[in-house]
Amino acid sequence: MKPVTAADPRTVFGQVPFMQLLDVQREFSEGGRARLVIDERPEIGNVIGGVHGGVVITLLDVVMASAAVSQVAFTRTAVTLDLATSFLEPGRGRLTADGEVVTHDESVAWCRAAVTDAAGRTIAQAQGTFRYLPLPS
Repeated sequence: MKPVTAADPRTVFGQVPFMQLLDVQREFSEGGRARLVIDERPEIGNVIGGVHGGVVITLLDVVMASAAVSQVAFTRTAVTLDLATSFLEPGRGRLTADGEVVTHDESVAWCRAAVTDAAGRTIAQAQGTFRYLPLPS
């Protein structure tokens, strides 16, 4: 595989094949905060009729990384060092993931995030740390 690059690093999210496969949409990523949305569909479901937990974890992970890179004005990328997740309810309908940087230094961002359903119920939450790396070329 090759790294995903873009002339404008703010647009690289939409070019990541995995995000395209899941049809995740980024509503914003700026100032250390980010929001992603995804609509339920059979291809990403689980046996109880909810969105698969792996998809929910992906939303949490990516929304925190998006918040982290926005904190440094997209001058670097961020990779996950650790991620702790709690599931509270099954995810159904449109899911919204909101993430934010709690604090950061030159090399690491500490973040938190939550995923809510269309009724505003929190279905999962997470915290994670992300290492800043140079943008791929």
